[in-house]
Amino acid sequence: MAVTYAARLARLIEALRRLPGVGPKTAQRMAFHLLDRDREGAQRLVAALGEALAGIGRCPECRMYCEDGRCLYCTEARTATGQVCVVESPADLVAIENAAGYRGRYFVLLGRLSPLDGVGPAELGLDVLQRQLEGGGVRELIIATNPTVEGEATAYYLAELARARGVKVTRIAHGVPLGGELEYVDGGTLARALSGRQPL
Repeated sequence: MAVTYAARLARLIEALRRLPGVGPKTAQRMAFHLLDRDREGAQRLVAALGEALAGIGRCPECRMYCEDGRCLYCTEARTATGQVCVVESPADLVAIENAAGYRGRYFVLLGRLSPLDGVGPAELGLDVLQRQLEGGGVRELIIATNPTVEGEATAYYLAELARARGVKVTRIAHGVPLGGELEYVDGGTLARALSGRQPL
């Protein structure tokens, strides 16, 4: 027999289910926790979410989140490098920023080319990127899309876009992870690692 909730509780659980990876049971657990044990935390969550929705937008240049029109990733110092790293998502940008020591600019696609899903160049904002490439300030386009079929197709499209405008194109390396054992690495990853080998 299905459980019946009070209307407000049902709406709260349904709202929590919109979060990625949150199913009905997890949403119920979250709702009960917030109502039973952390109403103050729930109030802070409501306030933070309201402020974020009201004050966070997207940078018109790199498409990353920014507050009050000021982007942390489009500063003059970053622009001066002449490098633009193209990533699929804001999470990818954060991963590179935290781990790689890269200090150039970014361009966030917010997806990857997928004609079957109706995602083409316009949906990825490639007209904005094209204008940047034609502006003369970009000397190197670093492609950091994921090594999926769609990611590779997107990388190829981006490379052609940049080469047609005389911009150097590089691709982040893919291969065997640090500390990985060769016998456990899948064939595609191993093949890519071999083809992208570097002198020692």
